[in-house]
Amino acid sequence: LADDNGEPSESLVPFILDAAHRYAIKIAFHIQPYKGRDDHTVHENVKYIIDKYSTHAAFYKYKTSTGKSLPLFYIYDSYLTSPESWANLLTLSGSHSLRNTLYDAVFVALLVEEGHKHDILSAGYDGMYTYFASNGFSYGSSHQNWKAIKDFCDSNNLLFIPSVGPGYIDTSIRPWNNHNTRNRVNGKYYETALQAALSVRPEIVSITSFNEWHEGTQIEKAVPKKTLTRLYLDYLPHQPNMYLELTRRWAEHFSKEKEQWLM
Repeated sequence: LADDNGEPSESLVPFILDAAHRYAIKIAFHIQPYKGRDDHTVHENVKYIIDKYSTHAAFYKYKTSTGKSLPLFYIYDSYLTSPESWANLLTLSGSHSLRNTLYDAVFVALLVEEGHKHDILSAGYDGMYTYFASNGFSYGSSHQNWKAIKDFCDSNNLLFIPSVGPGYIDTSIRPWNNHNTRNRVNGKYYETALQAALSVRPEIVSITSFNEWHEGTQIEKAVPKKTLTRLYLDYLPHQPNMYLELTRRWAEHFSKEKEQWLM
């Protein structure tokens, strides 16, 4: 389906899965809001995605503490639907529960405001992520709150997935939003965010984003480019793959740290 900003991307999915497989990468789905999205339509979406793609070798499955391997879904703007509605889908006693069925999965909700923590818990979600790359933009995306969120998640057996980004600038599409711009400081902003994430010992760290150029959060290779209407930010004087290299370095560091935490 297309959301308000895009084209339907269904035809791309097989290519993405195949390409991921060539590089030993796994693919999880991020379900954006669309007109009429609710617990019933998301039920259909999950069923459709699992039926169609879960047998592909590159389809991501998360190993739960009980030893099950389950698909993982990020639900963006999950707060737009009430916790009561989500509970129909995500709690054991829900009227059309996915739990302990062929379509069970790990469901991760978006935490924006502090109060959302309790909503996410009562909705039956398995965890929460913070998405926004701009430190201070929301309660959830403020690094200083991650310890408190992680403690809440630990106490309630929820996954906490902090989201880090390399910087933020969206004024080409939201001219009024200058106050949320975050300078990259030659990679320092990214490393500060990664350090903040790792310091709360999360199970997973998510990155916003690989290629969302219009919000200035991309980490993919970049060279100087200018069109009549837009100047694309590059990483000069650094190499075009600077942020991929930083990501690789921190991913390795994260793996080693996790081994230490388990000891």
